[in-house]
Amino acid sequence: MTTSTVFPHVRARGVLRVVAGLFLFGISTAAAQAATCGSPIEPGQYGFTFQSGGVERQAVYVIPSSYTGKKKVPLVLDFHGSNSNPKVQLGRSHWNEVAEREGFVVMALAGSLKGDLPNTHAWNVPGVTAGEGADESAAIRELLKLVKETLCIDATKVYASGYSGGGRMLSQYICNGFGDFAAAGFVMGLRAGTPVEENGVWQPRRESCQPSRPVSIIAFSGKKDHVNPFEGGGRAYWRYGGEVALNRWAELNGCETRASLETGENADVATYAGCRAGTSVVSYVIASADHAWPARTVRFRLASNGDKAIREVDATDRMWEFFKASGGEMIATVAVENACGDTQKTAAISDGGQGTRCSPSSKPDSNAPLVSDDL
Repeated sequence: MTTSTVFPHVRARGVLRVVAGLFLFGISTAAAQAATCGSPIEPGQYGFTFQSGGVERQAVYVIPSSYTGKKKVPLVLDFHGSNSNPKVQLGRSHWNEVAEREGFVVMALAGSLKGDLPNTHAWNVPGVTAGEGADESAAIRELLKLVKETLCIDATKVYASGYSGGGRMLSQYICNGFGDFAAAGFVMGLRAGTPVEENGVWQPRRESCQPSRPVSIIAFSGKKDHVNPFEGGGRAYWRYGGEVALNRWAELNGCETRASLETGENADVATYAGCRAGTSVVSYVIASADHAWPARTVRFRLASNGDKAIREVDATDRMWEFFKASGGEMIATVAVENACGDTQKTAAISDGGQGTRCSPSSKPDSNAPLVSDDL
């Protein structure tokens, strides 16, 4: 990964911080103007830093080969899990590959808390995290502002995805009334507010989740996830189950009370339709999945209303299709299948969490956080 900025001729981190600061304070410079709409940027994956609330924040962004700077493109912001970092997250989600193929920009911000493993981070989730950390919401807002000012981004097509702790951070960000994202995707981490126990039952604290507008939600959960259990329980930040969270988002979006349910051998798919502002809530509960990103070992067969052909894609591709359809008709789900047999182990976390290939003997990368540590 190259250390760079959205400015083609600026390479040093120190210079980047100066230019980023000038943008945030509204000062125009020739270097800053170089990367606005109209200027092409060399494709690739870059790391950079910027200042937020007096704290230096780290991020990674990916520019696709098709980027010309003349046409506004979508943006996906990818939130890593706890004890992880942006580079590991992109290796897990493969958003960089989808961005290259589909022609949009993807960015990943590092959380402000230090992780339990070297070179890892965690999120200071509002209302949940006990540790002291920076204002994550302010950093997210400032990053989005900087990106929109320096890249040719379609502000109506800004999306986000979150894995585990990143999903919890993304959930609370939307709950706190920040309406930056047209749609959001969650893997093993969807919440609908902070947990509270009432009459012996755990549920979301209603006043802790007040979105500013309806937002389309797609969530992936695993029945073998013992870190953030779909059935509920787990750590203090979790408690209520995934179905409770989904029902609450359906309520917040003003969806029809009943979800349509499709049951398969390896997954149950629930779709809440008839929601306000054309939004929807979709849930995949995968029987074989544990606390990992469902990558290419779980394949989703899709068929759009206008195309009879069936395509096999992974969870990230399914999320992207959902994002693209967030302002229109949903893409129908046909089936969900396992690409690996039950006796085969999936690939290492460094190859994408639950795996990018079937392998009978693959082992986790010793330099990457283990799935059980990535919360």
